[in-house]
Amino acid sequence: MPRQRPPHSGLFSEAEPAPSAEILIAHIDGGARGNPGPSGYGVYLQDGQGKRVAELSEFLGVQTNNFAEYSGLMAALEYAHQHGFKQLRVVSDSELLVKQIKGIYKVKSPTLLDIYREARQLINKLERFEIQHVLRHLNKDADRLANDAMDRGMGRAKLDRADAYAKAPQELKEVRGLVRNGAVEFTDDKLPDGIFVTVRPARKS
Repeated sequence: MPRQRPPHSGLFSEAEPAPSAEILIAHIDGGARGNPGPSGYGVYLQDGQGKRVAELSEFLGVQTNNFAEYSGLMAALEYAHQHGFKQLRVVSDSELLVKQIKGIYKVKSPTLLDIYREARQLINKLERFEIQHVLRHLNKDADRLANDAMDRGMGRAKLDRADAYAKAPQELKEVRGLVRNGAVEFTDDKLPDGIFVTVRPARKS
């Protein structure tokens, strides 16, 4: 007589992992600069063999760090459903989120309760789901994407150091400028972004 499976709990069984080829692996992260403050999430998606599938990131405006973490989880869940994945493994460096999803901690924040319930509904529609906590240095891709989202939302362009060096003048050049409200406004040629300058006050004649 074949062994009957236990009722679906929404989580992978440690003794019975899902076939790796069918798993979508999502490294997720979220952050807020100020908590609450300008926030964003990042999701780095791989297939069961570790091949990159997609990168997701979004600026969320002024939110808390925990809300941003949950937004990353929601993005991973929605991607899995939209692209036909039935099994999802989530990797997060937020111990709070992981323990709340596993039911170890309760969600007490009214702000998080709605998004938590939405996440649980999507989890319950999957055949298998797993979530695990890792240290931040093991979640670098998701962290990078979350910071990129916050930089975009705050109007900070991402600068490639090698590109900035290539565009920088190869010879020392003196330019004139005026200090106004504590900032230097150049009155001569504009300098390329990404270079460092030294300001010396002009001698009074």
